[in-house]
Amino acid sequence: MMEVRPVTLTGRHVSLEPLRQEHAAALWQFANDPDIWRYLPYGAIDSQERLEQLVAELLRRQARGTDLCFTVLHLESQQPIGMTRYLQIDRAHRNLEIGGTWYGRPFRRTAVNTECKYLLLRHAFEELGCVRVQFKADTRNVQSQRAIERLGAVREGVVRKHMILPDGFVRSSVLFSILDEEWPVVKQHLESLLARYDAPNAPAHL
Repeated sequence: MMEVRPVTLTGRHVSLEPLRQEHAAALWQFANDPDIWRYLPYGAIDSQERLEQLVAELLRRQARGTDLCFTVLHLESQQPIGMTRYLQIDRAHRNLEIGGTWYGRPFRRTAVNTECKYLLLRHAFEELGCVRVQFKADTRNVQSQRAIERLGAVREGVVRKHMILPDGFVRSSVLFSILDEEWPVVKQHLESLLARYDAPNAPAHL
């Protein structure tokens, strides 16, 4: 079985650090953006108190062993700028999902998301021994689907009407996955993308 435990994953642009309750206050300056929460299954996170409640709930899930939660620390600014996590952790079958990801607006379409996914996937396949890593996106969220496809994940299909959101909307989701035998090619692809961000005179947003 996989041994999934809190860990810090560090790259050139970001460090993924174990989520703590006190991170909510620093994250609120970036989380105060309705666009972040439109398609996530938490309802409106429209106050620091609601963000603190969300962090507390995610940490309860982590304590139950179903999730492993991270704060995204931007290394250049030393600011916490978002959150991500492993969820649906299935130790017996060496499967998990990467999701619940969000970043502050200034850090979207930068190296941040590519490096976060690279660090999470590398740890999942090379340290935890996963055979499958899943992603899912609201069928309405075309931008998220494109971002997942850009990683090199394979679209598997649509799970219809599987989630009722807090506002009552019945959500369908698109499933994507990467398998262990696919990881070497995906890894090379992500490293190539990151090299573009690190190239001399590369624009901040690609």
